[in-house]
Amino acid sequence: MSDIGHSQFHSLSNDRIYQIALTLVPQIGPVQSRLLVDAFGSAEAIFRAKIHQLERIEGIGIIRAKRIKNFSAFQQAEKEMVFMEKYKITPLFLTDPSYPKRLLNCYDPPTLFFYRGTASLNMSKIVAIIGTRTNSDYGKQLTENLVRSLSSQQVLVVSGLAFGIDATAHKTALKKNLPTVGVLAHGLDTIYPIQHTNLAKEIIALGGGILTEFTSSVKPDKHNFPTRNRIVAGMSDAIIVIESGIKGGSMVTAELGNGYNKDVFAFPGKTTDIKSAGCNYLIKNNKALLITDPSELLIAMGWEPKKSTIIKQQKELFIQLSPEEKIITDLFKEKEQIHIDELHLKSGLTSSMVASGILTLELKLVIQSLPGKMYRLI
Repeated sequence: MSDIGHSQFHSLSNDRIYQIALTLVPQIGPVQSRLLVDAFGSAEAIFRAKIHQLERIEGIGIIRAKRIKNFSAFQQAEKEMVFMEKYKITPLFLTDPSYPKRLLNCYDPPTLFFYRGTASLNMSKIVAIIGTRTNSDYGKQLTENLVRSLSSQQVLVVSGLAFGIDATAHKTALKKNLPTVGVLAHGLDTIYPIQHTNLAKEIIALGGGILTEFTSSVKPDKHNFPTRNRIVAGMSDAIIVIESGIKGGSMVTAELGNGYNKDVFAFPGKTTDIKSAGCNYLIKNNKALLITDPSELLIAMGWEPKKSTIIKQQKELFIQLSPEEKIITDLFKEKEQIHIDELHLKSGLTSSMVASGILTLELKLVIQSLPGKMYRLI
């Protein structure tokens, strides 16, 4: 490290500076940053590590280790801190409790977020609603109807603050008192498109937020949008495509969602309509589940309104359950939906007994399988 870099290095005590600096090191992207954080625990520890400690981390090597040790642009990180404090921007590092945890299941989660807003990014239900910038009346109606149907749920609506379907999703969420978050492909010193500046302000004022992984100097360049789209996909439980051409950002987001094992849905359109060509392609190629009504999304995600427990109790009186099946069904008194791993852990049964019990309970129409190896009582 140069003398200038060395003196700066020792003068910095705030780990936030190191967190920002980590995102500025050449050839250290989200994948490498996560490997380093897993190995050293904090951004500061990464910069204080010896070069031989850095280079032996898988995926780092001598060239990237030297990039870290030779990094000297800490003033740029300090400048970003001043900007964040001025505009009340919350930094969210990989290890922060408020970091959107669904992204930690992805291989390339952003190292650091810049967030303005109050909506929790870890709500129990998060949907991404995306589509064309040049929607038809059909697409607008579908979006409004979908968001209205979600208003009975505690759902966070995520989109990209773009023209068209994105803006309709955000605006309808605000009207229905649902929190909504716009994910941006640039720094928070600007809003793109500029026509949505007031929309962004309204989203923040009404309990939502705007989110980005880009520092304040970054402009909305074309190559930033696919990078942004992975955040929209990764932080959501379900991705709903409403009108999309065969190419474009929505298709990229849907493909990324499939890669992250997310539940992707699409509304179909006329075979002759180029605005729906992308949706029809996703459905045809089993890259999205076809939905024609919002209720189908709620059913697929297991989010439909709870049925009376009295009916469930009456139903159980007429069904003979084995001791193992009774153990499994009793666990649903604590939680409405349970992952198969949790059933195995809490039941005390062997994995084969749980698998057998689940199968017979499904055949008896006592429990229902949901996406993501989740189960619930019928």
